[in-house]
Amino acid sequence: MSGYVLRRLAGMVAVLLVLSVVIYAAFYIAPGDPAQIACGLKCSPAQVAQVREQLGLADPVYVQYAHFLGGIVAGRDFSTGTAVMHCHAPCLGISYRSGEQVTSMILQRLPVTGSLALGGMVLWLLLGVGTGLLSALRRGRPTERALTGLTMAGNAVPVFVIGLMLLIVFCSTLQWLPFPSYVPLTSDPQAWFWGLLLPWVSLAVVESAKYARLTRSSMLETLAEDHIRTFRAYGVSERRLVTRHALRAALTPVIALSALDLGTMFGSAVLTESLFGLPGLGKMLVSSVAVVDLPVVVGVVMVTGFCVVLANAAADVLYAVADRRVVLS
Repeated sequence: MSGYVLRRLAGMVAVLLVLSVVIYAAFYIAPGDPAQIACGLKCSPAQVAQVREQLGLADPVYVQYAHFLGGIVAGRDFSTGTAVMHCHAPCLGISYRSGEQVTSMILQRLPVTGSLALGGMVLWLLLGVGTGLLSALRRGRPTERALTGLTMAGNAVPVFVIGLMLLIVFCSTLQWLPFPSYVPLTSDPQAWFWGLLLPWVSLAVVESAKYARLTRSSMLETLAEDHIRTFRAYGVSERRLVTRHALRAALTPVIALSALDLGTMFGSAVLTESLFGLPGLGKMLVSSVAVVDLPVVVGVVMVTGFCVVLANAAADVLYAVADRRVVLS
């Protein structure tokens, strides 16, 4: 198992290096002058040249990329014209608009997006796996048909429609819940929970439908395998058969999908955070794109890519724990 984990870590580092090359090329080598963008449209050529020198954009492309990687690993110095600002590792650059370190800006907003993604994942896994398992065990009965209809309806409704309906019903009409807002978990756990409950439910309703269908099909396939029929013939109880043998094998594709969805949730939180007014990475990405703040956009994309790669690596390890044959392949 240790060798398998080391191989996955090495692969993760390689993917991150390729990702950094692609992102750097897409934003800094693409048509357009980053120095002109950082300085502004009204800057003179002399001012643009000064900004280009301060940001290190006058160096060859390979030198700029080396400085970019070096900043992530060991930190980097930036000239402000009158002084030198040190950006501590992992340094993702300095915002063109605010002059803040991009890493600090991301760390301020990462708990919001992380809370949204992790809480939503827990809820959609509970709903999705539970619904799918119940549908598989009640195959051919009215319960299965009702649950299948609910999952299809949940999969068809967009998340912003569900979010708006929840806001209108529970916050405006019934006034049972406060309007969503983010309170740090360490400050007030109860306010943190109630402030994020509606965004979690909005995500869970949409995502759980997919997991319910996957769990149901995987569970039915596992229950039809030869070794399950053999256990049943030997008199193993149905409850023990499901919990000890069938469920573990049926959850392996769910593990892979949940880790992938958790990683991509960091990048797809734009709509949910904008709808509920949460100050997370998605909302910051939208505002940075609007003002062409390249270092912030690159930093958010890098962090999102890292989350996706890390989640996939964790999924591979969990998949190997659930099915030891993966390690031997």
